[in-house]
Amino acid sequence: MKFDELDQKMRVFETAHDLCVLPEMYMVARIDGRNFTRLTKETHKFEAPFDARFRDMMLETVQHLMNCGFHVIFGYTESDEISLLFHPAENTFGRKTRKYNSVLAGEASAKFSLLLGDIACFDCRICELPTVGLVIDYFRWRNEDAHRNALNAYCYWKLREEGKDARKATQMIEGLSIADKNELLFQRGINFNNVPNWQKRGVGLYWENYTKEGINPKTQEINVAHRRRIKVEQDLPMKETFDAFILNLLQSALLV
Repeated sequence: MKFDELDQKMRVFETAHDLCVLPEMYMVARIDGRNFTRLTKETHKFEAPFDARFRDMMLETVQHLMNCGFHVIFGYTESDEISLLFHPAENTFGRKTRKYNSVLAGEASAKFSLLLGDIACFDCRICELPTVGLVIDYFRWRNEDAHRNALNAYCYWKLREEGKDARKATQMIEGLSIADKNELLFQRGINFNNVPNWQKRGVGLYWENYTKEGINPKTQEINVAHRRRIKVEQDLPMKETFDAFILNLLQSALLV
């Protein structure tokens, strides 16, 4: 059998289950760290419940993903997860989900591993969202999840500091209301309202335009160049204001 015939025959088995995101569907990739609790709390012992070094590694990873060949208009990270919102016209790889999942997971794993100096692994899944409203709901969901996780993490690690083991600390938190968890922390000297927003609400990254002046070395004339860069927002709004923030990003992207 000639190679071309063999290639055509076998390629079917590789692509038989290819799925593509339909045109005009919004795409969000969610990229999660695998076994990051062990990696960050046992192997490398980052500060608990939050460590600015880990945050910065995640932010560098998001920026890498926003610059590795996809048209990403918004990146969001909280804890060990990343969400990427693609431009509605994104058409890389013909919108094949297996390509997005494999490439993004690989790029994130490679970048974070280089930053950490150790092997780190991420997985990826693509969310297909048919309306702008669902895109807003998605990021509102992750934003609220960040708040919930931060509150639980502060309670858990405060109890661990007091000598409670992992099981006991978890049991003490289970079933508590938000008010009860806030009170638990307040009694131990922590006002959760004063916790930095990047810990409670995650961090957003998006493109912004700016101008840069330069001098022509031959004519000595001042030239103005238009550039764009990634802005890192560590003080994200919340609730309805956050919804409006996401909507504005989408509307601005559609105008470009």
